[in-house]
Amino acid sequence: MKEIRKAVFPVAGLGTRFLPATKASPKEMLPVVDKPLIQYAAEEAEQAGVDQLIFITGRHKRSIEDHFDKAFELEASLEGAGKTELLRIVQNVMPNTVGCVYVRQAEARGLGHAVLCAKGVVGEEPFFVILADDLIRCEDKGVCAQMAAVYARHECSVLSVQEVPHEDTRQYGIVKVEPGPGGSMRVVSIVEKPAPEDAPSNLAVVGRYLLTPRIFDMLEQTDQGAGGEIQLTDGIAALLEYETVIAHSFEGKRYDCGSKLGYLEATVEYGLTHPELGEQFAAYLRAFQH
Repeated sequence: MKEIRKAVFPVAGLGTRFLPATKASPKEMLPVVDKPLIQYAAEEAEQAGVDQLIFITGRHKRSIEDHFDKAFELEASLEGAGKTELLRIVQNVMPNTVGCVYVRQAEARGLGHAVLCAKGVVGEEPFFVILADDLIRCEDKGVCAQMAAVYARHECSVLSVQEVPHEDTRQYGIVKVEPGPGGSMRVVSIVEKPAPEDAPSNLAVVGRYLLTPRIFDMLEQTDQGAGGEIQLTDGIAALLEYETVIAHSFEGKRYDCGSKLGYLEATVEYGLTHPELGEQFAAYLRAFQH
């Protein structure tokens, strides 16, 4: 069984729901308290054993590269000022054992196309696809680590899923499942953003995929789908004809930080549990409510 050492982060999107904040800065760099969304996602991957982060980027995404790069001037300034704790934080955005690769997606042709752009770097290995604006808070193991454990048992692609209100199915890829090996849920079919009356279930795929390299063959043969884009969902639907795909109902709370409300919810709840600010922030909220 091959280890899962690589994670793909599609970050070329325009983030139009957060304009003007995202006019010159990627939505993945929006901070939740004191860390950008992309760092939460990268940390989750690293905790699952990933040592190569592959960012599929576009124009105006340089700040993501800068965030994971070494900042000589900033570090020298902090060291000279004796700010050792801040220096430690800056130097440990990612461990030195984790490398970053940046691949340019020249055209915004959909999530499936973004994943296909990573083929040359991923090669013949299983890999994660992580959507950074789906922030998932877990008490124990992160979602990627949970999925890696499923892969270790079944050696097949794994999709993270959760139930959503039936009227919201048109916002997600929706799966139909049946009992699978070892008490798992085997995916029978998957459809992109169906209307509620057409949805096979209310079980939605959210922000985390663990895929075998055969997905690249499927995506290369995938025509434009919903929205005139190459959809990852359509590639997975084709993959079902050749391989088992398992749906994993993850343990954790998801915040849809691609929406303003979800982002505000994450900011409040992460703020309340922040080791430095939590108590003061809770006191402020109590006073504010009165």
